Amino acid sequence: MALRPVMVNVKALDAPAIGRFWAEALGWTAYSPGVTTYVGPSGGLVWPPDPAALGIDVVPVAAPKTTTKNRVHIDLATTSAAHQAELVARLRAHGATPAHIGQGTVPWTVLADPEGNEFCVLEPRDVYRDTGPIAAVVVDCADPRAMARFWGEALDWNVHEVTDDSAVLRSAKGVGPYLEFLRTPGAKTVPDRVHLDLLPYPGDDHAAEVSRLRALGATDLDLGQGDVPWTCLNDPEGHEFCVLAPS
Repeated sequence: MALRPVMVNVKALDAPAIGRFWAEALGWTAYSPGVTTYVGPSGGLVWPPDPAALGIDVVPVAAPKTTTKNRVHIDLATTSAAHQAELVARLRAHGATPAHIGQGTVPWTVLADPEGNEFCVLEPRDVYRDTGPIAAVVVDCADPRAMARFWGEALDWNVHEVTDDSAVLRSAKGVGPYLEFLRTPGAKTVPDRVHLDLLPYPGDDHAAEVSRLRALGATDLDLGQGDVPWTCLNDPEGHEFCVLAPS
C-alpha cells in the first residue's frame, strides 16, 4: 500500500488568474471546469493524473496570504543560463515579483507569484535535467530525518538523501519532480498556503490508506470542508495534505 503525490494545491483569491500564471510558468494549460483551476501538461483535467508530473490545483479562498514566507514552495527547473534568464523575464512580465527571504547571493532567482507565493527559478542542475518544469516541491521543517521517515512510508517514493539539514525523496520510478525537506528555523503558525494532494493507486482502499497514515503519525484536520470525498490530514509537523478519493 502506498500513495503518490498528484497535485500541488495552491490557495488564491483569484484562482483563474493564478492558474493562468502557473500555466505560463510551466508551459502547461489552465483548465477551469468549476470552482477550482487545474494546471497540467494536457489540454484539460486528466484523471488519473500523469504519473510523471505534478499538476497544480488552484483553489479559491476569501483570505489573502498573510505570512512573510510560505513553508512550502515550488522550484522550477531550467536547462541553461539563457533559459533561466528568459523564464525569469517572462514570469516578471506576467506579474511575478522579486522575493527577498534572506537568500543572499545565490545562483537561483527567488520570485513570488501575483498573490505573493514564493517560488524559485533554479540555475541549470544535472539532478533536475529530467524532472519536467517542476524540479522539486520544497518543505520547510524542523526535523528532516523525521519527515523522511513519515513521507518515505506514506509514499511509494524512494529516500535519496537524509541529513540533519535536508531530506530528498523521488518517485521509485525515477520520474517527475523531487520532494525536499529543509531544516528551517521557526515554527509553523498558520495554515499552509500550498500543500500536496495524494492519491491511492487503483484498487487500493482510501479508508485503509488514511488509517495507515494515522498510524504513521498523521492527524485529522478540520478546515470546515464538511462532507467531501477526500480526507484532510496533518503530517507530524503540522503540514496539511489531502488524500483524494480514487474516481
